[in-house]
Amino acid sequence: MKHVGHFTPSLFLSLVHVCLVQANYAPYFFDNGARSTNGNMALLSLSEDTPVGTHVYTLNGTDPEGDPVTYDLTYEAGSRRYFSVDKNLGNVTLIEELDREKEDEIEVIVSISDGLSTVSEKVRILVMDANDESPEFINTPYIVEVPENTPSSSSIFKIKAIDKDTGSGGSITYFLQNIHANKFTIDRHSGVLRIKTGVTLDYEKSRTHFVVVIAKDGGGKLRGDNKVFSATTTVTINVEDVQDTPPIFIGTPYYGYVYEDTLAGSEVLTVVAVDGDRGKPNSIHYCIVNGDEGSFEINNTTGAISVIKSPNQLKKEVYELKVKASEISQEGDISEHVFAMVTIRVVDLNNHPPTFYGENGPQNRFELTMYEHPPEGEILRGLKITVNDSDQGANAKFNLRLIGPGGIFRVVPQTVLNEAQVTIIVENSAAIDFESFKVLTFKLLAIEVNTPEKFSSTADVVIRLLDTNDNVPKFSSDYYIARIPENSPGGSNVVAVTATDPDSGLWGEIKYSIYGTGADLFLIHPSTGIIYTQPWAVLDAEVNSKYNFYVKAEDADGKYSLAEVFITVLDVNDHSPEFNENIQEKTMIIGSPVKIEAIDQDAEEPNNIVDYSIMQADPANVFDIDQSTGEIKLKSYIRSLDIIHNITKNKDCIWSLVVQAKDRGSPSFSTTAVLKIDITEETLHKGPMAAFLMQTKDNPMKALGVLAGVMGIMVLITITISTAMFWRNKRSSKVMPVRRIIKKRQMPPSRTVRMEWLKFKRSSNAAEKFVVDEEVKSLHNENSNNNIQSVPVPPASPLPPPPPILAPRSDAPVWQVPTVSGSLTPKHVMKPLKKKGHGSTHNALVSELKMRFEKRNAAFGESHI
Repeated sequence: MKHVGHFTPSLFLSLVHVCLVQANYAPYFFDNGARSTNGNMALLSLSEDTPVGTHVYTLNGTDPEGDPVTYDLTYEAGSRRYFSVDKNLGNVTLIEELDREKEDEIEVIVSISDGLSTVSEKVRILVMDANDESPEFINTPYIVEVPENTPSSSSIFKIKAIDKDTGSGGSITYFLQNIHANKFTIDRHSGVLRIKTGVTLDYEKSRTHFVVVIAKDGGGKLRGDNKVFSATTTVTINVEDVQDTPPIFIGTPYYGYVYEDTLAGSEVLTVVAVDGDRGKPNSIHYCIVNGDEGSFEINNTTGAISVIKSPNQLKKEVYELKVKASEISQEGDISEHVFAMVTIRVVDLNNHPPTFYGENGPQNRFELTMYEHPPEGEILRGLKITVNDSDQGANAKFNLRLIGPGGIFRVVPQTVLNEAQVTIIVENSAAIDFESFKVLTFKLLAIEVNTPEKFSSTADVVIRLLDTNDNVPKFSSDYYIARIPENSPGGSNVVAVTATDPDSGLWGEIKYSIYGTGADLFLIHPSTGIIYTQPWAVLDAEVNSKYNFYVKAEDADGKYSLAEVFITVLDVNDHSPEFNENIQEKTMIIGSPVKIEAIDQDAEEPNNIVDYSIMQADPANVFDIDQSTGEIKLKSYIRSLDIIHNITKNKDCIWSLVVQAKDRGSPSFSTTAVLKIDITEETLHKGPMAAFLMQTKDNPMKALGVLAGVMGIMVLITITISTAMFWRNKRSSKVMPVRRIIKKRQMPPSRTVRMEWLKFKRSSNAAEKFVVDEEVKSLHNENSNNNIQSVPVPPASPLPPPPPILAPRSDAPVWQVPTVSGSLTPKHVMKPLKKKGHGSTHNALVSELKMRFEKRNAAFGESHI
């Protein structure tokens, strides 16, 4: 018992380990609901257009003991693997493209493990629909047979299309292309195709209609965008013919012959009638109405007429049979019918060849004049040809053939017994072309069939074609490009357009005309197509270098075609360079260039590129000029006026240069001008007055004009002030009572009265810039009388100096310097006036006024800076 109860440390550790193993709990997933993006993927839904490689979910779980967990995805056998998972982070990525139409649910086994325990769950992922399918028509192709008498608005077919998408993406709406040009309409929801209301079908006009049907789904989201898919199919509608036209006999009139050796029961001739309705023609039933006298019979199906008596029993030489051809409907009823007369002659032995007859007897040449391109199936009714073999029986049976260009005409009948009217029918209308063949010549051959002699005869058929206006004039080119120099005189040829019309006569004569906004300066010869300039036209590339208009070729019937004409006016060097107006005198500060500029009005290079050069300078080798820009500067070694004085004895440092502006055209034009350059050094004086004086240095008349204007304003202001003071003193001359006189302490009379003269004001009116501000308050006349002597008005002040910047006078007279090939129009230079002396009082006032004026300008400039 002691041994059993003994408790050792190793036993204690074993018990603890057992307890720990027994206390391990399994990990588990968080269940965050259907719309959560992390958890166990339960009820996860994904759109089928989710791109492969997208992170779609995060597996999230925990272990009760806090041990790290790993995740895994497995699938049942045979299932496709759509997802992969990061075992540590639980990020689930789409690795296979989804397709709801193939698989709308995916089963995945998700598992979480802490290394000891693994928990697995089967979850179902829903694949949501995206509009990724287009409508598909079923049971195509669509071919519909519709009788031509089907009433309008009738349903003729139902079109069916399906879309595998769900919702709006799976709903289908039907439309027709070119609905306005169509004879059909479709129900947009059911797809039922109907004939439009008020529209009927006509087999004879159009046998087949092709209708393009569009099936469009209701649209839906696909990869974030709203997509609408559609499909098209073509419905072929065949119009079925309906019996509404009577039968027609072919090859009338009919002639037949019975020869003396003809056996009873032999076929004499065959009449042929066809149903006027060509779509589903009815069969024809033939019968003889009268005239046979029991000697002839007709096959009711084939129309073959046979003699039933021997020739020696026939009592008449000519028999006139009336034959009836009737239509038999599908039900076996006889409906429409037509009659034809058949002439049968009784003849004897084979001793005559076939012979062609015209209206006046036997004839071997037949001529016809007709217009080109007759309708196919038309009979050449102008040819009155009859062929006859005077023999009887088999000896009078022969074949007819046309020998000549094949496929154009066919002859009916091809087999004749005794006699027949020859009919030539048009087969190929396009080949009957006047421009290809003006005359068509054929041989009409008649040759016996069953006789050993094989008698035959021929007749020439000559068809002369008349032209119709079936061609449109056609230009040799769709557009014409021409160039003409701008100095071309009026009436110059520009380009010749050519159009051809293969038609003959007036229809082949072409009349040319032009129209369009660019055609005002041009004319076209109506017959030759030569385009030339108007007699008064003056082309100027500088004004307009491109002209564009249309030329029209029209025949006598009004058929026409158009071509476009592009005309480029080539620039000619017809302008000389012209200097601007400022080039007359220039002031050059040493170290800074002066610039001249000339403009060439030509439109294109190199005619309008100007090069500058100095033609003459005295002394030379003082100035350089930039050939391209016209900048003139001193030679590099001239850095001061001292060097200038060493070069020339002219102390005023004014040079006269002859400069030239020359364009690069061929031939080249140039203009020269005289340029006076006053060379000075940069001044060190500052301030507005110095700046103004420097600006007016080259134009002293400008400064003089400004000074005269200011002086005039000052005189006007002085007169206005003096007049106002005079009228004020005159109105206040009334003596007031003594009791109202208030005596004040008299101030010592001051000889110097402080007045602020002509205070400068910022005003838009020049007359208001100066006001008189009287500050002599001590001399104020409170009694409104003239007992107190008023302060005398000071003498008129001199004019202030001119402002620094004033616009030049626009009315200054101009003068022109004659040059070699042009003229220079500089501005007139005003000469400075000589200053007049003033007294000492005037000098003091001028000094004070000048100081105030400069202070005002300085303050005004600082406020704007």
